[in-house]
Amino acid sequence: MNSTELNGSDRPALAEWPTVALLVAVYLGFAAVTAFADAMSPWLAVPLLALLVTLHSSLQHEVLHGHPFRHRGLSEAAVSPAVGLFIPYERFRDTHLQHHRERFLTDPAEDPESNFVDPDRWDRMGPVAQGLLRFNRTLAGHLLVGPAISLAQLYRSDLRAMARSDRAVWRAWALHGLGLVPVVAWWHWAATMPVWAYVAAAYGGISLLKVRTFLEHRAHAEGGGRSVIIEGGGFWAFLFLNNNLHAVHHAHPAIAWYRLPTLYRDHERAFIERNRGYCYAGYGEIIRRYILGAKDPVAHPLMPQSPLSSVSPAPQPPSGRMP
Repeated sequence: MNSTELNGSDRPALAEWPTVALLVAVYLGFAAVTAFADAMSPWLAVPLLALLVTLHSSLQHEVLHGHPFRHRGLSEAAVSPAVGLFIPYERFRDTHLQHHRERFLTDPAEDPESNFVDPDRWDRMGPVAQGLLRFNRTLAGHLLVGPAISLAQLYRSDLRAMARSDRAVWRAWALHGLGLVPVVAWWHWAATMPVWAYVAAAYGGISLLKVRTFLEHRAHAEGGGRSVIIEGGGFWAFLFLNNNLHAVHHAHPAIAWYRLPTLYRDHERAFIERNRGYCYAGYGEIIRRYILGAKDPVAHPLMPQSPLSSVSPAPQPPSGRMP
């Protein structure tokens, strides 16, 4: 695969069908679980729906990177139903693309997805806020309170932007309201799941995503050394659409999810060298090590010194199409 293909211009003329098929399966699964929830135990229905919400979010991540259709409007329309309830797609898109400026990764002033806090701000926090953020540094805390912290930060930021008449934020929330219409209509006419169970499943979907975001970036002096590689496949890799190979995704964000494993296998040593060995064998290792233990401090450890640097080049596959 040459550099043009890596930039995404050699995509199928009509669509990337594995992504389209998965999107259809997610919507069918959503319809089935919510329509027949009365025949299931809530202990089954809520986790199933949470998994589908997580997959839908992973598919939204594919869309904001230009998949599966060549026409962006068609791709975005395909993920516009707000099955995850809490986060407008366009806010996710805009903040995530800002996050992809690798030179600024983890910088709390520049990276909207940074898990770190500016040291000066940290010093000004009270003990309750510091304790909450320390708990959020453990995997258990990241799953339990991490979604609420992230949502509170997003809503506070967006309310301030809307007060400044930020049209992009107003538009994102207006479209989110439209995206809720088919969800509410389905709930009125066909769903048997209680609203509280759906809200719990939507929150659970964000919690599952927090398994991925817990350590996908670290503070490091070099831009290429900040993104993780988690080598284990299986359930978690599928749920996150191979975003466990996060350093590969950041190096080549235009590559479709189902091509990332091949790209990594073909250039494993180069990717590990580029990310300075920031690797784990699988999510089982991460759960064992960090379920109750903090991996990183809350305050950015490289500040006030600048954590920014030039970005090392990404490994380039040889010419020829990727299988």
